[in-house]
Amino acid sequence: MSSFNLNAISPVDGRYSKQTELLSNYFSEKALIKYRVKVEIEYFISLTEIGIKNLNHWNNKFNDKIRKIYIEFHDEDALDVKEIEKTTNHDVKAVEYFIKRKFDEMKISEFSEFIHFGLTSQDINNTSIPLSIKDFIPKYFEKINLVLSEIDDKVEEYSNIPMLARTHGQPASPTRLGKEFKVFSVRIKEQLNVLKKIPHSCKFGGATGNFNAHQVAYPDINWKNFAENFTKKLGLDHSFPTTQIEHYDNLARLMDCLKRINTIMLDFNKDVWQYISLDYFNQKINKSEVGSSAMPHKVNPIDFENSEGNLSYANSIFEFLSSKLPISRLQRDLTDSTVLRNIGVPFSHTIIGFNSTLKGLKKLLVNKNKIENDLRDNWIVISEAIQTILRREGIEKPYELLKDFTRNNEIVNEETFIIFINNLKVDQKIKKELLNISPFNYTGI
Repeated sequence: MSSFNLNAISPVDGRYSKQTELLSNYFSEKALIKYRVKVEIEYFISLTEIGIKNLNHWNNKFNDKIRKIYIEFHDEDALDVKEIEKTTNHDVKAVEYFIKRKFDEMKISEFSEFIHFGLTSQDINNTSIPLSIKDFIPKYFEKINLVLSEIDDKVEEYSNIPMLARTHGQPASPTRLGKEFKVFSVRIKEQLNVLKKIPHSCKFGGATGNFNAHQVAYPDINWKNFAENFTKKLGLDHSFPTTQIEHYDNLARLMDCLKRINTIMLDFNKDVWQYISLDYFNQKINKSEVGSSAMPHKVNPIDFENSEGNLSYANSIFEFLSSKLPISRLQRDLTDSTVLRNIGVPFSHTIIGFNSTLKGLKKLLVNKNKIENDLRDNWIVISEAIQTILRREGIEKPYELLKDFTRNNEIVNEETFIIFINNLKVDQKIKKELLNISPFNYTGI
């Protein structure tokens, strides 16, 4: 760990920096500047393609050259923009001036005034940020699919392991360990399908969203169509009409969906933690690691706890952003700008959480002896099965019969059930059917 990481205020850039460094390509200050440069450059190129008189003599051979401004964007370039910002005291205007300097160096300064032509800063910000999120989402899917793959492997591995279920914390009708893992796999996959359908929307329409400056300069151009085509080229949906800013409704939907996925993963972490506390799982031991600073015997379920903490924190920020961003006074206030600078924080803590869950899953070792002992010690759970078959056979008040038996006997186990069943006034065929039921095979479908 470098001295920079040691002095970082946020653990995202400090303790967890190795896990989150990939996200800096999308959500760092440098990344934001780079995306702004990209939007400005691509906007300029699109202007050269729609027949504007002053751009008729633009040579398309320069397209690749000016695209290199953002394709080959380095730390030194970002520092140059920040240096310009010291004078402008405006981050997007600094980007405009930076590109104009590049045009000067390329001897194409005669076209410079069509950089940022007719735009307000939010046309750039509200296109750059959703573009960065759109580009990051495939990385998000890569990470969560690794977790899902591990869960699905456990589904197969544990598919035939009967296990005592617990409702309200009490012994309940048996289930299968693999099925319980599959519940979470299916839930997450259903929400990922929802996530894939949420569009990445952007605002691009001038100072108050009406293309005022564009329209007054070139009234014969259909600027709404231009904006739709331009943003579509970037892979974004054009929001129209808007105020000066994007209304962020689809971004809020995205964050709510991400929060929902995290909540499912939280639920999973807590269940696995509980199974570990019940000794249904042991954990692979790394001899060099310390479980507790005071108690040498302990191997704590720290990975699932770490994931729980990070996903909970991520959700608090997702929830704040999804409720705050869609609200802005009249045509615009500045509150969205400062909070959007934190957009990478909940994504980072989400990825840290996923990594921890994945790490924890790889340590799990099934303790079949404990699981089987719990089933043997809770023969009482087959009472549901017996009273259901007796209902089928038309026996009077079978529920009450089993209720009295299970609650009024100090010991309820396999032996007492055998005695109970043999004393029932039913056909031998039915008794045989009932005697074949055990906590190990009463697991449903």
